[in-house]
Amino acid sequence: MNNLKKIGLSALAGSLVSFSAGAAEMSVSGGAAIYFDDTNRGKATRGNGFYMGDSLNFSASGETDNGIAITVKYEIDGGTLDDYSLSMGGDWGTLVFDGHGASSAMGAVDDVTPNAYEEAWDVIDVDGTSASGSPLVIGGGGGNNMFIYTSPSVGGAQVKMAYQNDGGAAAVSDSYMDFAISFAPEQVEGLTLGYATRDKDMGVNIDEDADTMYIKYAFGPLTVGAQTSESSHTTATLGKESTAYGITYAVNDDLSIGLSSHVLETDKTNDADQESIGISASYTMGGMTLAGAMNEVDGMEADATQDYEGYEFGLSFAF
Repeated sequence: MNNLKKIGLSALAGSLVSFSAGAAEMSVSGGAAIYFDDTNRGKATRGNGFYMGDSLNFSASGETDNGIAITVKYEIDGGTLDDYSLSMGGDWGTLVFDGHGASSAMGAVDDVTPNAYEEAWDVIDVDGTSASGSPLVIGGGGGNNMFIYTSPSVGGAQVKMAYQNDGGAAAVSDSYMDFAISFAPEQVEGLTLGYATRDKDMGVNIDEDADTMYIKYAFGPLTVGAQTSESSHTTATLGKESTAYGITYAVNDDLSIGLSSHVLETDKTNDADQESIGISASYTMGGMTLAGAMNEVDGMEADATQDYEGYEFGLSFAF
């Protein structure tokens, strides 16, 4: 009987060893940064315009026996779990399962016109929420628990796709998918062309389609770019279109300045055009970087009564 017990315990131990998973050894990174802004994004709670960066990034990576690179990431932001993801990579590209925080394929290129800090429509925010009081932008969809695939670059072309199935409070009403492609021809150094499209099912018999295309060209110290986007909605008056331009100039290896603009029009007859313009700069000296932007948005949310301006500057240290 004792021998039978030993045999049973040995088999159980063997099965536990076979199916147990080892904990990954996590590395932690953070930053030393001070920010100053006037964007209406939280002065009421902070008390003034100064605040520190308060995120910690945990990551672990390794490789399986069959050569698949695995990386897991978690971000603690303001003492709360924020962004987290798991990625798998190889010669075939990279597949990311994003639990929270990543952009979809189209969301990542909603405005890629050159700037030295942030887009012309960014920084300004009336009430500190994403639900209202923010500039309108034609971007991607999706949400939590999304798959994102990025192909390897082939002849300068790279494809990115995102997919999220239905279900869950943060999910769309039905499956969501978008697609983006960028092309940097090897024959023309500094040139990048891109296109992205999406189809978003927002409920019964309600759809919103959108696409965007852009061009960027870097030559010497200058980088210029232009982008146009359009969305159509089952409700005709909810359609939108936008045009953006940007230029940056590298004064030297340490200092860059930029000027960008973004104009969005809706299909609603009485809506105003939302016009954004921004000036940005970035200066690096040793391990210190000072960067910021001063932006202005007129007709925010296509409302002629909403004209706002704001700024944001950050001083960060690398050591």
